[in-house]
Amino acid sequence: MLHKPLFAICFGSLIIVLLAIAGGNMTGVPIAETLAARAKPAIAKAGGEGVVHAIFRSPGGWPSRHPVLVGGEGLNEKTRDTIAKAVAAVPGVGGIRWSDGTGFAESGEPPVDPLHCQNDVRALLKARTIRFEESSATIQPASINLVNEVAQALRPCLGSVILITGHTDSSGTEDINQALSRARAESIRSALIARGIPEESLRAEGVGSADPVEGLDPADPANRRIDFSVLQTAQIRPTPVDTPGPH
Repeated sequence: MLHKPLFAICFGSLIIVLLAIAGGNMTGVPIAETLAARAKPAIAKAGGEGVVHAIFRSPGGWPSRHPVLVGGEGLNEKTRDTIAKAVAAVPGVGGIRWSDGTGFAESGEPPVDPLHCQNDVRALLKARTIRFEESSATIQPASINLVNEVAQALRPCLGSVILITGHTDSSGTEDINQALSRARAESIRSALIARGIPEESLRAEGVGSADPVEGLDPADPANRRIDFSVLQTAQIRPTPVDTPGPH
């Protein structure tokens, strides 16, 4: 009897992830195209017109605000450095990488301590909760604005890796709770990727009812929640080794 609801949850979660991927492509592509359009004149002004192109795609093919610069192999180190910094200064652009692996350029946005992002997200979730349909990983429409705010709070966390943890209360069997909490964390991860957060910056896990809120009864519905924590706090910064230059 327990296998049927568990199968239904897992199957439903797969459908949600596939829909989120489709939604991510529909939402992320315009963002990537906008950033590419903004980067083109910046590249031209810096001396790379027709030679260097900014590709706003992650290694997995997702639209991304962290572009790869291709071309320009014959340019000198100073020009390549100028181009990379010009693209990094475009509003909304994250860290820059050359396709030949010569390194990164820092975003033009002021550096932010990733732990501040964690605290900002937790502050958002202190008063409100991301809610899901009952026994489902589908985000309720009323929580979409909160997901948008979470994505906005995470955008300055360049270089950090964020863990998304799903929790449930103790009602139901732990096998089902574990599967549901993981599915909900994956649903949030997919929603954030669809909003332009790089997929390589997000991890997801589900812990079922194993970690209730301190002071609450494990069966309290308030234990049905999503937590965010920083796994890696190092930000991408140029150094003499990884500053973009000729290969």
